[in-house]
Amino acid sequence: MYAIVSIAGQQFKVAKDQKLFVHRLQGEEGASIEFDQVLLAENEGNFSIGSGLENARVSAKIVSHLKGDKVIVFKKKRRKGYKKKNGHRQQFTKIEITGITL
Repeated sequence: MYAIVSIAGQQFKVAKDQKLFVHRLQGEEGASIEFDQVLLAENEGNFSIGSGLENARVSAKIVSHLKGDKVIVFKKKRRKGYKKKNGHRQQFTKIEITGITL
């Protein structure tokens, strides 16, 4: 059984006991959260799409909050003396899917 769910503006294919990294979510570590934007669900070969999923929910538990790898952004215009160096570390939340209810 799996589902495609929208989490923080991105779509993820999730299954029970799966761990994944999503953009930073509000909540304490160990808190449980639910996602109600289920786009597709598969159960033993039967697919449900759209209007059959109003009551479908995906429940998850927040495992930890962390930062991703550092990305260096370097801009330069040749012969103009313009150089700009910038860094960025994306905030992530690691969640574990605890259940899918249809």
